[in-house]
Amino acid sequence: MSGHNHAHGATDAASQRGKLIIVFCITFTVMAAEIIGSILTGSLALLADAGHMFTDSAGLLIALIAASLALKPATLKRTWGYKRAEIVAAAGQAALLLGVGGFVIIEGIRRLFDPPEIGGATMLWFGIIGLAGNAIGLIVLASGRKNNFNMRAAFLEVLNDALGSVAVILAAVIIAVTGWVQADAVVSLLIGALIIPRTLKLLRETVHVLMENAPVGLNLAEVRDHILALPHVIDVHDLHASLVGSGTPVLSAHVTVEDPCMRDGHAATILADLQRCVAQHFEVSVEHSTFQIEPAAHRDQESIPH
Repeated sequence: MSGHNHAHGATDAASQRGKLIIVFCITFTVMAAEIIGSILTGSLALLADAGHMFTDSAGLLIALIAASLALKPATLKRTWGYKRAEIVAAAGQAALLLGVGGFVIIEGIRRLFDPPEIGGATMLWFGIIGLAGNAIGLIVLASGRKNNFNMRAAFLEVLNDALGSVAVILAAVIIAVTGWVQADAVVSLLIGALIIPRTLKLLRETVHVLMENAPVGLNLAEVRDHILALPHVIDVHDLHASLVGSGTPVLSAHVTVEDPCMRDGHAATILADLQRCVAQHFEVSVEHSTFQIEPAAHRDQESIPH
């Protein structure tokens, strides 16, 4: 019997969706304000930051769609519901962020040699407006960013926007005080250097899940040794573990036991011990486990070599 509280999970998903709606509206509004500001002032820096905001708004929309799909129940066709949607969405967002980071670096290098004319004073005010909006978004998402990959990716989207706003403010101040217009390019390069490592880490982690690798923190060699140490267990094979979605690790294995266990009813006790073992004895608790209990005589009948 599973100990999951599905009602609580649905409540969490609804809460995450509500947070994403708020942050998406804030991000989209700030993006629109920066576009208007770039038109009024002719500032390319504001227009570039608005472009970043547009990309991040698209990423947040992806996250919002994934959070909405997560509320859909499992069916006979989709037995896990849409739990994997948040992983796919996070991978997509990471790819978008990687593109943004690359654009920032390339554009920053170009502007070092061909800096545009920038209205520093007006640029500063729109940078402050952008930073204020992003700060609100970060506060809204801060408590949920560790819940799953999707919320973490959304948090990085808004953090990316906040860094862009800080870049606009710093560049505007330097330009206004010194007249050195290349400051815009230098700050942009620093932002790109901050964006790309975080994005690569997120992309690596989401690909790790999509490849159905063992969950981080779950050492299958230790799991195998622990299972083999249980009374009456002879062998373990076809041991697999992966993540369906954040917080949903699954594990399956074929466990060979002594032949008398299949006749005296002891197999049920072994099954309970196995499920308790993977649910309680490791850093990653696996409550969704499937074990095939086999007698020793069955090993010669396996069609797939192990």
